[in-house]
Amino acid sequence: MINIKEDEKLNVLNHSCAHILAQAIKHLYPEAKFWVGPVVDSGFYYDMDLGDNVIKEEDFPTIEKEMKKIIKDGKRIVRHELSKEEALEMFKDDPYKIDLISRMDEDNTVISCYTQGDFTDLCRGPHMDTVKACKNFKLLKVSGAYWKGDKNNKVLQRIYGVCFPTEEELNNHLAELEEAKNRDHRKIGKELDIFFMNDLVGRGLPMYLPNGYIIWEELENYIKGKEKKLGYQHVLTPPLGNVELYKTSGHWDHYKDNMFPKMEVEGEEFVLRPMNCPHHMMIYANAIHSYRDLPIRIGEIARDCRFEASGALKGIERTRSFCQNDAHLFVTPEQIESEFTSVVNLILEAYKELNITNYSFELSLRDPEDKVKYHNDDAMWNMAEDTLRKVLNNIGIDYIEKIGEAAFYGPKLDVQVKPAVGNEITISTCQLDFCLPAKFNLTYVDKDGSKKTPVVLHRAVFGSIDRFIAYYLEETKGALPLWLSPVQVNIIPVNNQYHLEYATKIFNDLKEAGFRVELDDREEKLGYKMRESQTRKIPYTLILGQKEVDEKTISYRKYSTVETITVTNEEFIQQLKEEKESYK
Repeated sequence: MINIKEDEKLNVLNHSCAHILAQAIKHLYPEAKFWVGPVVDSGFYYDMDLGDNVIKEEDFPTIEKEMKKIIKDGKRIVRHELSKEEALEMFKDDPYKIDLISRMDEDNTVISCYTQGDFTDLCRGPHMDTVKACKNFKLLKVSGAYWKGDKNNKVLQRIYGVCFPTEEELNNHLAELEEAKNRDHRKIGKELDIFFMNDLVGRGLPMYLPNGYIIWEELENYIKGKEKKLGYQHVLTPPLGNVELYKTSGHWDHYKDNMFPKMEVEGEEFVLRPMNCPHHMMIYANAIHSYRDLPIRIGEIARDCRFEASGALKGIERTRSFCQNDAHLFVTPEQIESEFTSVVNLILEAYKELNITNYSFELSLRDPEDKVKYHNDDAMWNMAEDTLRKVLNNIGIDYIEKIGEAAFYGPKLDVQVKPAVGNEITISTCQLDFCLPAKFNLTYVDKDGSKKTPVVLHRAVFGSIDRFIAYYLEETKGALPLWLSPVQVNIIPVNNQYHLEYATKIFNDLKEAGFRVELDDREEKLGYKMRESQTRKIPYTLILGQKEVDEKTISYRKYSTVETITVTNEEFIQQLKEEKESYK
């Protein structure tokens, strides 16, 4: 989806349309007063004070009709420059504009306004030459917004809209918005009873319902199974730690603004952990290690907490409490290449099995000139960056180098996934770290008996499991593959009196075979039950009537199809087993 704010032509067009919206509002609500009307990524909005009048989306047709009338009139948009004194006089009846003007530097600021017909608005511009350019527009939504973003101020009404040069572009954009709305994981999560939020629990703290936890557990078992085959050892560590732990790691200096406030208990200071590396460093430090022990691969599905701004929270995609599919690999310098190769291959394997195809690799490197942000060791950085490049080149992966985007302790590889709608997100990551092991005085005994410091690879294949579920729900529109579906088979007897006994037998057979199955024995019409099964996006719906009872068969319909297929119960169970295992 195009970013309107970053497109110069669309930016000017949408800003001009915001003024037409304000003019139409002024015609319909003469007492209206206006704050600001900027362009944003998805179009424009205007904040306004309408007194006792409350605009709802049902009012949009009336407002749009007035906007079209203004546009048809075809007035030119004319710029004027004013002195501060003239501007204060011109907008003396609008306290919001007066506030803006009063805070301008009288000597160094050019104060300008734009006039179109009977409407003049304070604005830096630029604008289109005429209102006619804005004919392809649409109002999208209305919400409340605190004046100046301060919760202590009055709530203004904010109307959003969008404008394009052509009707075709507008219609395409509106179709994309509708598609994004239908794919929104928050909508799907509610419809399929996957998760919910409640302010009494806390903003950004998701609660997973039984359906959601099934998805969660399947993903956890999937990735842990792969890790175990590669020699990972899984651990369990607490979701908080002593502040001294993070001071030792260096995260307190670099990351404390993103942590929840520290808590003092019995003379100790604790903080909810924002990441797991310090805990895993202590796991390694708990025993003496030889070079023969390495690599040591420590994995954990770990609960973390970060203080995200409330405005940045978004369903389970961006939360204040989340679980990372985290691991730390403790290796010798000679093992970096092979272990990094193994991590990249694991990511590629998982993406293939999960049918993730639209992604790219970004290799984040240091800025050699920045001696403050990055650990000052040129030899270390050069060796690390060259090793990661070599692995990616050997595997044959295309990647982009991002100078100055590395973590403070080492270079990293990020996998950017392009969802069906919306902007790219980071799913998988692997970071090389020479600093943290030294901070914790981690060592291993080398072949010559000397003590050496191991290198650590931080890696996550799913990243945050929460974010991965959000991404996967939006990719599939909630129609999950069989192995991830909370309910895999729904059985509907045509008539409970005659067919429920047989349906119960099939239910028990499928349950015994290890499938998640439901039996819908409610006294409802068959059509109603079928539609509900489709709405819940259950992969298989079984319809069992007299024919199935007599022939000892089952008839099923796959989600989103209309074809009904009849097979034996044994054939159906074998089919499900093969489909369930097909991702492996």
